[in-house]
Formats: sequence, structure tokens, C-alpha cells
Amino acid sequence: MTVETILEDPRWQEADLPDLAECAASAVLRRLGLEPDAGEIGVLGCDDVRISALNAEFRGKPNPTNVLSWPSEDRTPGIPGKEPQPPEPGEFGDIAIAFETCMREADEQGKPLSDHVTHLLVHGMLHLLGYDHETVQDAALMERLEVEVLATLGVPDPY
Repeated sequence: MTVETILEDPRWQEADLPDLAECAASAVLRRLGLEPDAGEIGVLGCDDVRISALNAEFRGKPNPTNVLSWPSEDRTPGIPGKEPQPPEPGEFGDIAIAFETCMREADEQGKPLSDHVTHLLVHGMLHLLGYDHETVQDAALMERLEVEVLATLGVPDPY
């Protein structure tokens, strides 16, 4: 897995976002039985101002959020609760993650920032691979996978 991380907000360097992104992406691929070097993703470590602009532009919601993802193609299976087809090797897409929102959420939930960020990166990576939480069945599948992947990284169940 090639993970290109761009740190627009320097606080992400101290939080070790590049390493967290590499670990999360590799763990997702291992759990799904995909080749470790099957694809490429981009990760943008930004602040709330930047993610608000991205959220407004791409989702019509002009407010900060914790993580956004842009799959390189639509991989959703279209049937609630069904697993997406494994992707072909190549570019999987991009993820953006906002420092202030992640820090605030981690503090509110009483968990280490690294655990919360790892969870959000796993969540974003699953979106790139076609997983979704639009239906109850899809959410259950995605959350189960998140918990399983996080357990392999020593991160407690976030739910």
C-alpha cells in the first residue's frame, strides 16, 4: 500500500499521521485479504477551516467534520449488507482528516488521539473500498469490520 500523506496542518506531524495512515491502510487490506501493495491512497492532514471548505464543496455541508473520503470509483455493491467486490490494484482514492475536530472528539470520548484517528482512517479506508453506512445492514457490516481491524492494531472497540 502506498500512502501519500500531505500535512497542511503541522500538528499532524506531532500526532504521527503518516505512520497512523500507513498502519490503518495496511491493516484494512490484510483483514480483507488484499495484497499489501494493491493500491494507493492519499491522506490530507488538515484543520477545521480546510475540511469545512471541502465538506461544503463536496457534500453541501459548510461545517467541519472529522474525516472525508473520495473513492477513485464507486465500489458500493448496491445491495444492503453485501460486501463490495475486491478492487483491482490501483488508486483507491483520498481521505482528508481535520485536527481540531479529531482532538475535540478524542477528548470528549476520553480516548487517545492516536486511537481515534486510527479508527477514522480505517473508516475512511473502508469507504474507499466500497463500504458504506447508509443502511442499517451496511452500517453493521462496516462497524464490524472496523472493530476487527482496530483489534489487530490494539485499538479498543470504538462503539
